Amino acid sequence: MTKENIIVWSPVAEFTYLETLSFILKTWTSKEAEAFKLKVESLVNLLKTQKNLCPPSRKQRRIRRCVITPQTSLIYQFSKGNIEIIAFFDNRTNHNF
Repeated sequence: MTKENIIVWSPVAEFTYLETLSFILKTWTSKEAEAFKLKVESLVNLLKTQKNLCPPSRKQRRIRRCVITPQTSLIYQFSKGNIEIIAFFDNRTNHNF
């Protein structure tokens, strides 16, 4: 049996996740928001057992970037047996990842 990593959400990750869901609800429908939510939940569940699931960021090698949709990515790092979700961001913006 594979050891599961503990998932920890940073305050920034919680804020940017909720901000992204809010934007989706304002711009599209609850159907798209629910689909995004399910993609995030599925990804987080995979990260519990596959800490290297997503590739390292091109700009900051110690963190990893998972593209959730063409518009949105999740940033995480692995430390002390935990997966820390750092933030969600819009792929179309100028970012540090």
